[in-house]
Amino acid sequence: MVTLFRWLVRLTVGMILLTLAFVVLAWYFAIRSLPDYDGTYVVQGISAPVEIVRTTEDVPHIFGKSDRDVFFALGLAHAQDRLFQMTVLRRAAQGRLAEIYGMGALPADDLARRLGIYRNARASLQAQDPEVTEVLRAYSDGVNAWIQQINLGARGRGAPEFFLFPDDIAYWEPADSLAILKLLAASSTVQVRREVLRARLSLAAPERGQDMVAMPGEPPMPDYASLFPGTRFTAPKRGTDTPDWTTALAGYLSPSLGASANGFAAAARRTAAGGALLANDPQFPLTAPGLWYLARLELGSGGVIGGTIPGIPAVLSGRNTRLAWGVTPAQIDDQDIFIEEVQPGDPNRYRGPQGWTAFSTRREILRVRGAEPQTITMRETENGPVIPASHLGIGTILPPGHVAVLSWTGAFGEDRSMTALIGLMQAQDRQAAATTLRNMVAPALTVTLADGNGVGQVLVGAVPQRPSAHQTGGRMPAPGWIVQNRWQGIAPAPAELTDLAPESGIVAATGAALPGMTGLGYDWADRFRLDRLRLLINSREVHSRDSFIAAQNDIVSPVARALLPLVGAELWFTEEPAAQGTPERLRQDALALLANWDGAMSEHLPEPLIYVAWMRALQDRLVRDDLGPLADDLNELFPEFIDRVFRNIDGAAVWCDIRQSAPVETCTQIARQALDAALLDLVARFGPDLASWRWGDLHRVRHVHPALGDMRGISYIVNLIQPTSGGEATIAQAGFLGTGRNPWLNVTGATYRGVYDLADPDSSVFIISTGQSGHPFSRHYDDMAELWRRGEYVVMSLDPALARAAAAGITHLQPAGD
Repeated sequence: MVTLFRWLVRLTVGMILLTLAFVVLAWYFAIRSLPDYDGTYVVQGISAPVEIVRTTEDVPHIFGKSDRDVFFALGLAHAQDRLFQMTVLRRAAQGRLAEIYGMGALPADDLARRLGIYRNARASLQAQDPEVTEVLRAYSDGVNAWIQQINLGARGRGAPEFFLFPDDIAYWEPADSLAILKLLAASSTVQVRREVLRARLSLAAPERGQDMVAMPGEPPMPDYASLFPGTRFTAPKRGTDTPDWTTALAGYLSPSLGASANGFAAAARRTAAGGALLANDPQFPLTAPGLWYLARLELGSGGVIGGTIPGIPAVLSGRNTRLAWGVTPAQIDDQDIFIEEVQPGDPNRYRGPQGWTAFSTRREILRVRGAEPQTITMRETENGPVIPASHLGIGTILPPGHVAVLSWTGAFGEDRSMTALIGLMQAQDRQAAATTLRNMVAPALTVTLADGNGVGQVLVGAVPQRPSAHQTGGRMPAPGWIVQNRWQGIAPAPAELTDLAPESGIVAATGAALPGMTGLGYDWADRFRLDRLRLLINSREVHSRDSFIAAQNDIVSPVARALLPLVGAELWFTEEPAAQGTPERLRQDALALLANWDGAMSEHLPEPLIYVAWMRALQDRLVRDDLGPLADDLNELFPEFIDRVFRNIDGAAVWCDIRQSAPVETCTQIARQALDAALLDLVARFGPDLASWRWGDLHRVRHVHPALGDMRGISYIVNLIQPTSGGEATIAQAGFLGTGRNPWLNVTGATYRGVYDLADPDSSVFIISTGQSGHPFSRHYDDMAELWRRGEYVVMSLDPALARAAAAGITHLQPAGD
């Protein structure tokens, strides 16, 4: 017995020692992948020595003899800090995520292949200006130089994730950067998703379904069932059409996720310091690391500083010595779904304008980690690639014997968008910027501009040319065999939408429709946020950098301010005081709190929690009996719809009547019932003391690592969790998950913020949502996250002396042979 005990002790000690040895070994290799920012590297591809000066926030300031050398160093710096993220973005664009993630990523790969993202990116390479092609090559050489350093110096494979997802790290190619830009374009638009939603609403509630999504003044649409007789509403199987958020972010970006931003500027005559001001905050899914990366480049045309996306050699939002710019995704209707009839008895042919026509067909092989390769057959019609029913909810609106195809402005092989973005960095004034931006195809953007002489905005991107007789105007899927529905090509956005000298000296964009955009789309962001932003910037005659910062971080919900007086008009102070502990008293206390609330969606207040729970319950009660299972998929609030119902515009108050009940319910009754239901749910979560509730208890951001975020144990290291203020409609937008037990998880937000002051350029401020490094063991992995949450910034200067004085490390690149 004693001998057995001794051996058990020895085995236990041995296991502990082996575990410690494994942990130490794993730690050693993980630490080896941390770059040395004070290192000197001999590399091929540069003509003279290059310096990469790292500030205390790990922002690279790059100084070289030529522009080619500078872009080379940018590629190397991106790879030093974000190599895994770059390779995952490239895989997402190529449709090769399943090679590292396994079967779970197969649907994303299938969709990327069918959209032809990488194929069209390769075709677009020859369309770029020669100077831009050289930039792409220099950037690729820089990325590859760091990959070579990893291989030569045994630097832990460049990132710890590569140990868990082993695969060869392919060298970077110029087309890879174009592919990531196309992936960004596909991710920014929501047009397919909205077309499917309109069709589903038309099928579920033919008489009034469009009340949910119709914009003010929008012309009526035909009934979807009249376009395709025999089509019936089909509820999707749970989990097939709506992947969980982490799955959707497997590649950091995914088609049809959607993106937004605020961009606003004031001319010098409207500022206290006598120089133009510009603010920009692109809003994307919140990941760890975040999508954006800060950088400064010293080019032949002067210094450029601002936000980049690793993999793309351009400052997408920032400033140079004379010009500042910011980008806002513009929801131009740049995608259309066409429904094609398949020939009965022959699945290889479809109905065209001239009769039955053969599909263009090709096959591709998808490699899958841990499984056999999958072969997919991709078919195309004259209108575009066939999208299977399993993608984007298409199966819910597809008539029997038909397939859906997608036309998209980004699916063209002569896309000069990269030329536009590189030219924007080097433009010295608004007119030069507007000229180069005419090359933009996808994504469609509203670009805010500011220079020493004024401010302006320009709408850029390709616009489909639809015939005036189009049956749905592009708002719903249309029969693809009817000539009047087909695109007649694409064209640049109308030049008259460029305003480089606004009379007021103020411009603002949030993704909502601006004057003159009628007919370019019907899925703009809601008008409330734009109205709030205009109120903030027009209510002051003179602005400062601090007033722009305050506007950018504004957390007052204009939707709450608009809807609460309307929905609660007949509920406030209309009942006798109720006894403590009763549902009536709970309702009265909640209404009393909301009556004195200014709409600030502060994480420390209970009122935002009550408001969002009430509006969610209210919308569900309004539509549940009419829409049935479709109500489960309405993951966002439709404020225009609620406003229309409670104002009874065009008889919309009929939504308040519950069809299954004999009495005719009023909107006041529905509002009261919804509030009671919301309060009961909140009491079950947080107890009966309303004053102790906090918005931040539910509204928490989880910056999720797309590769490691769901791994037990590791997730605590790589994911960042923070309570946040704001909401879907605030200027400091903090979008909701929309599903599950906690639909108010914050999953989207301003992954980058910048405020550029041309009166004192070196006082311009910047921030990203996590940190510069993508390495979980780096102190720069999350060192900006708390500043970002509090609405604070870091200052970045174009003064080389200041950059060197505050340097935390200087990387020296020496050309091979010197």
